[in-house]
Amino acid sequence: MATRGFTGRRPTDGIVERLPPGQYLTEDFPVLSAGPTPRVDLATWRFTVKDGVRPVASWSFDEFNQLPRTKLTRDIHCVTKWSKFNTAWSGVTIDDILAEAGIAAPSPFTLAHAYDGYSTNVPTDDLTNGKAMIATHFEGQPIPPNHGGPARLLVPHLYFWKSAKWVNGLQFTNRDEAGFWELRGYHMRGDPWQEQRFTGD
Repeated sequence: MATRGFTGRRPTDGIVERLPPGQYLTEDFPVLSAGPTPRVDLATWRFTVKDGVRPVASWSFDEFNQLPRTKLTRDIHCVTKWSKFNTAWSGVTIDDILAEAGIAAPSPFTLAHAYDGYSTNVPTDDLTNGKAMIATHFEGQPIPPNHGGPARLLVPHLYFWKSAKWVNGLQFTNRDEAGFWELRGYHMRGDPWQEQRFTGD
């Protein structure tokens, strides 16, 4: 599903180096989803970390919001070719989630799972060392449901389909297991600077 935001402009000199190849700059924030927006009840929301099939930590929404908070301002890039600069997020970094769970990253790959059944695979190295977070706020406000609220994965240096909306858990795996779009021909990593849009790119 898609909404507005599929037209834009190439940037002027001075910011062109921030725009990956094949992308255009937009000031909109297009809404893109694999299906309808789910209704997520905060009273029953939980975020769970698993090592394989074994749960190692889980938090309610109130508990999750008591974890250490971090703010990030990053450019984001969608596989549909729009980019948006200077987006401001806050949430809990994956590093802090692991620390609160009392574990180090246990495997080289991760699957992010979401309330709508969506999943996406991300190399664990792309989530740690300050690279990614579970975001609950955008531009100082709770993330609206159509943009993935109450919480979404944020991996800004990869194409934005990797930043799973309505996220409810991370599952660490020993092999690179394809998620929803990866099973349908999208790239297993999705680096915008390498134009890794589809399998074989």
